[in-house]
Amino acid sequence: MKNLFNAAIGCNTKTVAEPQLSDRSTRNTVPLFFLVIMLGTLLFTACKKQDVSEPKSEFQSVNNEGINADAEVFPINNYTGLDPQTLWELQQARAATAKYRNINNAFADGYADINVVVPNMGYHFMKAEFVDSVFDIRKPEILVYNRNVDGSFQLEAVEYAVPIALSPNAAPEGFTGPNDVWEHNTTFGLWLQHAWIWTFNPDGVFHDTNPLVQVH
Repeated sequence: MKNLFNAAIGCNTKTVAEPQLSDRSTRNTVPLFFLVIMLGTLLFTACKKQDVSEPKSEFQSVNNEGINADAEVFPINNYTGLDPQTLWELQQARAATAKYRNINNAFADGYADINVVVPNMGYHFMKAEFVDSVFDIRKPEILVYNRNVDGSFQLEAVEYAVPIALSPNAAPEGFTGPNDVWEHNTTFGLWLQHAWIWTFNPDGVFHDTNPLVQVH
């Protein structure tokens, strides 16, 4: 804005020296008059271009800051050794669950507290109607939250669940590649698969626990 203000002052204070007209002939007066008008028009146009271009660069810088901030929320580049298709699938899961960063949206969509709180994991909220034999990247059966110091919930991970009875002999098909790890949990009778897409997990995006998550 300061640059725009200075530019505006510059445009308003610049003057063009008045031509010294000669008494010899009026034939030189008319061309010189038009030259002054053209020069003034060019200066005005240059100032207008400056006024238009500078806000655009400011807008672009704000957008870039937003992109960088969003990248910090999910530092996917820190997860190495994953198939590009797997990374794309993780992005799909993240896009589908972005609205659940507000836990009220999770409640509105049918996720309910199942009273499961696990150290280095968090608080688990399940949507029972999703629990079937189908693995759907965009429809995780469980959302995993932790509490902030003010008591609000923060989304940390998603978790997929398939009843063992529906796949008794082998883990379900999951994410592309060999990196996902299904837990054969007989306590709940479920195959379980975490994906830490909202908080980085140094042990791996599919590891069941996260040493960075201290449950409050």
